Amino acid sequence: MRILFTGGTGKAGRHVIPDLLSRGHEVVNIDLAPLDLPGVPTLIADITDSGQMFQVLTSHGTLADLEAGTGPRPFDAVVHFAAIPRILIRPDGETFRVNTQGTYNVLEAATKLGIGKIVIASSETTYGICFNDGPLDPPHLPITEDTPTDPMDSYGLSKVCNEATARAFQRRSGADICALRIGNVIEPHEYETLFPSFFADPDQRLRNAFCYIDARDLGQIVHLCLTTPGLGYQVFNAGNDGNSVALTTPEIIARYYPNVPLTRPMGESEAIYSNAKIREVLGFVEEHPWTRYVADPRA
Repeated sequence: MRILFTGGTGKAGRHVIPDLLSRGHEVVNIDLAPLDLPGVPTLIADITDSGQMFQVLTSHGTLADLEAGTGPRPFDAVVHFAAIPRILIRPDGETFRVNTQGTYNVLEAATKLGIGKIVIASSETTYGICFNDGPLDPPHLPITEDTPTDPMDSYGLSKVCNEATARAFQRRSGADICALRIGNVIEPHEYETLFPSFFADPDQRLRNAFCYIDARDLGQIVHLCLTTPGLGYQVFNAGNDGNSVALTTPEIIARYYPNVPLTRPMGESEAIYSNAKIREVLGFVEEHPWTRYVADPRA
């Protein structure tokens, strides 16, 4: 596929794009800063400008594309990751404006141009736990795509709105549009730098519901969304199979969630933030569990 990828210079995108390239896709990056990756051009564009989104989706990617003399080639898919990535970077209203208006503009341009495969980055924060003012238990365990979304913060709220926007554009266009509720993204080097502290102090992972997603496994999930036919509109939790601490799932539940009801029995090492749907619907197979990169202190 020829893929337009917004936000590819960010933490997740700079790993997802190489994974997509390794699977044979061609990628053009849209961002406010260039991506230093051979073979991937970056067009500097603002997602909050509707005209710019229509222009980049009808543009050549590189000067070499001019040689064919047949005009710009159409894109087969759009992956939309560009956003202000959390609260407390910009004022709340600006976070909400950029994230919601930008997503509307990308979806409008993509669907009006007939692009049939779209993936947008939603977030674990839609469940309201991560940026809640004070501790908050989930309503039940495990946390699944059917768990109610209930954020109080501008970032999580923007992602809930973006999911509704995606659903509306899917209904009017018939495109396959997937919203990924992406967990805490972990880059390859962060296993060594972060996970020992997670093991020593599991409390710091409570706001993330102990979830993580390896940035390379996220690439696989994006690829599966783009290549699985007939999805329509879907929301998927994007997380790894296990938890980011050296505790069993029963130990996590006993220590942190003693009063939270279980909707079903959970496995010994099953993620609190369930990825069952991506495994069952998309055929996701985890390739990068933390146990590959850092010693388990229980061993």
